[in-house]
Amino acid sequence: MDEPSSITSMTERDRQISEIIAEERSRLRNFIRRRVPDPADAEDIVQEVFYELVEANRLLMPIEHVTGWLFRVARNRITDLFRKKKPEPFSDAAVEDEDGQVLQIEDFLPSPDAGPEALYARNVLLDELESAVDELPEEQRKVFVAHELEGRSFKEIAAQTGVGVNTLLSRKRYAVLHLRERLQSIYDEFRKG
Repeated sequence: MDEPSSITSMTERDRQISEIIAEERSRLRNFIRRRVPDPADAEDIVQEVFYELVEANRLLMPIEHVTGWLFRVARNRITDLFRKKKPEPFSDAAVEDEDGQVLQIEDFLPSPDAGPEALYARNVLLDELESAVDELPEEQRKVFVAHELEGRSFKEIAAQTGVGVNTLLSRKRYAVLHLRERLQSIYDEFRKG
């Protein structure tokens, strides 16, 4: 006897989930694309987040603030993606510590496994880095992203764009100089802390 009402409530829940997906899809996709350079990876994360929402709904898990939950899941999936991928060294932007050891970008970021505060700080720092990269002139940004984040060689980029390798090297150099200057204060804060 109770079955028809449970079917009705599931249909209502499915309708609500569809509405949430329709409302939040473009905002969530933009959020993810700003953090994930590969559009295919970004789209996979969007699909994973909505899959988890559907699964949570199917399992009748209570979610109080759906939008916050979606973005939290997205951030976790982005972190998972970058953990799986071998980090590309910012070779030209390397900094040496007092002992002469070269520090990589990962050395400046709190460990994602060090708890919620460290994960939050890490995400804030990654957002700051993203903003600094977004400030670059388009030609510099494209070369920097292609070489450092996508791991493409200058020769490969030159073949695709028709721009000479020396020009690409110069553009990346200016990008690195801007990023160093822009992120110096953050680096100094870490040295103090």
